[in-house]
Amino acid sequence: MLFNFALEYAIKRVQVNQVGLTLNGTHQLLAYADDNLLGGSIHTVKENAEALVVATKEIGLEVNADKTKYMVMSRGRNAGRGHSVKNNNSSIERVEEFKYLGTMITDQNSIQEEIKSRLKLGNACYHSVQNLLSSRLLSKNLKIQIYRTIILPVVLYGCET
Repeated sequence: MLFNFALEYAIKRVQVNQVGLTLNGTHQLLAYADDNLLGGSIHTVKENAEALVVATKEIGLEVNADKTKYMVMSRGRNAGRGHSVKNNNSSIERVEEFKYLGTMITDQNSIQEEIKSRLKLGNACYHSVQNLLSSRLLSKNLKIQIYRTIILPVVLYGCET
């Protein structure tokens, strides 16, 4: 919890001094505790990353460049390809997709891979309870309840996002 407070403090300090992504007329630095930094352009992400590194160093936190990744979300397939983000003398890796809170996020904002993954997980879940669902000892209502409480949540996890 102390880490989250310290990171929030550093992000607030960067937001005061940086021009970031504009939302509703105000500039925003979008960052998450899982080493994710978002911005409206690669230039903004670079500036905000550098400012965040400086702000976190002031309070004793250090950004681990080996764990930190960045992603450029754009309609253009090669957007941000020629750019690199650096922390001290180490380069931060660019990724095309990453898993955040159990959901796959891609640089093309495509949900097809996430849907395939959810269906695979639902299928695996179905096969794990297949003996129960094919049992003649359980009523139809109980089988429906098993489906709704065990299989369906696995398939629908994160669909609202």
